[in-house]
Amino acid sequence: MPLVKSLWASIQGDPVFMRRVNGWLTIFWLVMIPVSLVTHWVNSVVYVSALSLWALVSGHWSAWQAARVEVKQHEEAEAAKQENVPEQVVQEIIARTEIQPDPSVGAGSAPA
Repeated sequence: MPLVKSLWASIQGDPVFMRRVNGWLTIFWLVMIPVSLVTHWVNSVVYVSALSLWALVSGHWSAWQAARVEVKQHEEAEAAKQENVPEQVVQEIIARTEIQPDPSVGAGSAPA
């Protein structure tokens, strides 16, 4: 079971793989439309039930994936708010050059 969980976690974390899987599943279901019509599978209650279940699962899976992305974006936005990027840039410039901060100017205020 841990192997399955590990494999599932690696698949979920790989957006390229997920995009490919969803692309191939889309092509598969597009091909299945005429096949279903020609073979009259659409008249089968079992087939239509299976399609309905697949639609439910894939719809909820897509919504779950979208929610995961939104949570990740929110966490990254919150982390970016906590960082003082301009101050980090100034400190890096000071560290890499001979520029020194003006002691007469307070932190965060512009000279008059």
